[in-house]
Amino acid sequence: MFSELTQKLDSYLDIGLPFYDCAVMQDGKTVYRHANGYTDPHKTQPVTGHELYNIYSCTKLITCTAALQLLEKGMFLLDDKLSDYMPEFEQMTVRCSEDLVPSKNPILIRHLFTMTAGFSYNLYSPMLNSCREETNGVCQTRDVMRYLAKEPLLFEPGERWEYSLCHDVLAALIEVLTGDTFGSYVKKNIFDPLGMMRSTFLLEDDQLGAIVNQYAYSTEKCVYERDRRIDYKLGSAYESGGAGCISTVDDYLKFLEALRCGNQILKQETVDLMATEQLSQTQRRTYWNQDYGYGLGQRCPMNENQSDFGWGGAAGAYYAVDRKNRISVYLATHILGFGAYQERRGEILPIIQRMLA
Repeated sequence: MFSELTQKLDSYLDIGLPFYDCAVMQDGKTVYRHANGYTDPHKTQPVTGHELYNIYSCTKLITCTAALQLLEKGMFLLDDKLSDYMPEFEQMTVRCSEDLVPSKNPILIRHLFTMTAGFSYNLYSPMLNSCREETNGVCQTRDVMRYLAKEPLLFEPGERWEYSLCHDVLAALIEVLTGDTFGSYVKKNIFDPLGMMRSTFLLEDDQLGAIVNQYAYSTEKCVYERDRRIDYKLGSAYESGGAGCISTVDDYLKFLEALRCGNQILKQETVDLMATEQLSQTQRRTYWNQDYGYGLGQRCPMNENQSDFGWGGAAGAYYAVDRKNRISVYLATHILGFGAYQERRGEILPIIQRMLA
């Protein structure tokens, strides 16, 4: 039944993907699970299905879910000013050509969810470099934001869509609202209730060997082995809400299924809100995926012919949830910078939908 899907996945190996692990669930049951390839450069260690990955931007859905739990509790409103909770963001500047001018618009919490706050994704900006130096490489999540707030915005908040550190700021906001560290809050309110026992935001350096080999694409050598450290971890105590989660296929599917079913970690109506277009026509002009809308932290249906929400990660992870057809999909691999694969990984979803719809 799934031969077409397996052929498509194997075609990614043909163009240079080192390995993959793909799982599909429908109605709460695993209907497809297939892994292929090798996790070592010498091709002696076949992928087993138990690997631990840096999931990069698939973290974002976890962060938005955690924040929306607090929205449900009435701890903030989407149109609240960020500076009401994090005062350092009150007096922002905007880079205009070579000049810096005071921002006219406040950053709203809504802007964090929708990537419209005006931040960049520059992890080595002058102030973030200062944070590393002045905290001796610790960079605790909440503390980092006091440095980020000193960086000029790229544009007026709400003006356009820009992939950025918005969800890292959202993680720090969770710390402010709860008085807990971001990773601890997520563990207690998402990971533990769902039985995601191998998911975390922090691993000590001596534990990094538990993560499967991470690769990066090279036109000369196809792929090469590299350090397992996550590129978006600014310091030893930094828990990145945009890219910092370490997880497994089985764990992440538990999370996706909880959202698909609703009324577990989030109310059904809150999941509906996550999966509803949030961008204005002006903001959509700079949004990457013109075939889909953008909801609260992920792509979402834009018309009646679409029924799925999802996103992907920098090292190749890809998720999709199709609530109409009761399907959750997660595809894991571990290679950075492989654009040819990343442009094609969404091909698997239509195949799955045709088979299971």
